[in-house]
Amino acid sequence: MTVSGSRGRRAEPYAASQSSRRAAWWMVLLCLCLNVAAGSVARAERGAAKDAAYLQILPVFWRNLYPHGGRTLYCGQRFEPFDDQVNVEHVFPMAWVGNALRCGDRDACRLSSERFNRIESDMHNLWPALKRINRARGALRFGEIEGEERRFGGCDFERDNRRRLVEPGPRARGAIARSMLYMHDRYGLELFARHGALLKRWHFQYPPDDEERRRNAIVEKLQGNRNPFIDSPQRAAALKF
Repeated sequence: MTVSGSRGRRAEPYAASQSSRRAAWWMVLLCLCLNVAAGSVARAERGAAKDAAYLQILPVFWRNLYPHGGRTLYCGQRFEPFDDQVNVEHVFPMAWVGNALRCGDRDACRLSSERFNRIESDMHNLWPALKRINRARGALRFGEIEGEERRFGGCDFERDNRRRLVEPGPRARGAIARSMLYMHDRYGLELFARHGALLKRWHFQYPPDDEERRRNAIVEKLQGNRNPFIDSPQRAAALKF
């Protein structure tokens, strides 16, 4: 009886050990499942960001506004369809919009803010630009720079790194101003007083041309609204910054 009893007592630690090992394995499997699920969510979020309204609108933009090519905004350089040196410029920078909406970086804003997606895909703010000029502009504000230092070949475009601003040539200033004023007026996006005053001056100094009117009519057909500062330039007189 003594021997039999001692054997029974020795079996208890063994059973407990087996149970602990099974529990440990279940924890490992649970962690693996959670990691896989988290990875799937992250991939889904990245996929959703890639499916943003702006990315869906790009083929519509090129196909309808520039089916035979055109001229770039800042440099007036002729481009053909599918030109790999040209991309789309947001004249009112999306970095400013993300800051205004406090939604994070561009991918985060696409996932969390319907308003950001509407703003990002508004074609009144989209213009063709040479990639190198688009990069040089970045999210810098527009201004006037003394002198005529040319860093971009024949393109009338200047950048002042110290003052953190860029100056487009006269041919682009009116269209730029009206895109910026439109975004301020339609979405309530802030413009600093001095910047807004400069854009208003450019707007009146360089009135709408046939190219802006052509674009305005096509964009209305595509997204249902016009840029009122092209149709009625005097409307800008009432803007306050």
